[in-house]
Amino acid sequence: MNSPLIQLLVLAGIAIFLILRLKSVLGTREGFEKPPVQQQPESAKSRRDFEVIDGGPDRDITDHVPEDSEIAQTLAAMKRVEPSFSVSEFLQGARGAYELIVMGFERGNLNEIQPFLSEEVFDSFVSVVSAREDQGLTIEAEFVGVRETSLADAHFDKDSNRAEITVRLVGELTSVVRDRGGDIIEGTPNTIKRQKDSWTFAREMGSDDPNWLLVATDA
Repeated sequence: MNSPLIQLLVLAGIAIFLILRLKSVLGTREGFEKPPVQQQPESAKSRRDFEVIDGGPDRDITDHVPEDSEIAQTLAAMKRVEPSFSVSEFLQGARGAYELIVMGFERGNLNEIQPFLSEEVFDSFVSVVSAREDQGLTIEAEFVGVRETSLADAHFDKDSNRAEITVRLVGELTSVVRDRGGDIIEGTPNTIKRQKDSWTFAREMGSDDPNWLLVATDA
């Protein structure tokens, strides 16, 4: 056997030896292999899930007031009596009621808004509208929109389940006041004025009646 052939056989044997040695050390990989995932202890995983589901803050409350505030605790107490109560839905309803009540008052259509008012608020509205009519004044108003809505305060009587929530509202509208002859004595038709109000709504939590009544108005 000639020398070149012997050298070739020796090199082939060395190559086969190295391949087998590498396989024994590295193992065999097929295709794309994802890095191994470290498994968390079952007890730690269960504890974390419990904290997220059962121990986390109520976002329906903390989206509107600080988590550790007295208002947040009051709202939580309301929810314990009536779990279906939603702070976010309440504020949306307050926005709608604000437009309805403001425009009913401005235009003197008190019968339309009476179901949303407490007896005291309704009587005060009647007094203002009656005085306006006695002077021969009329108001022409158009509602533009609610610019801001925020929850300002909350009170809850655990004995009676009566809840009161105060909302700050900033509305925009156009308004003019005309005298008996139809002349404008206040305001301009095309000027938008900003109106700031602080309104308190009340309701008995857990009752069959879902309606909140306006019980106080402060500018």
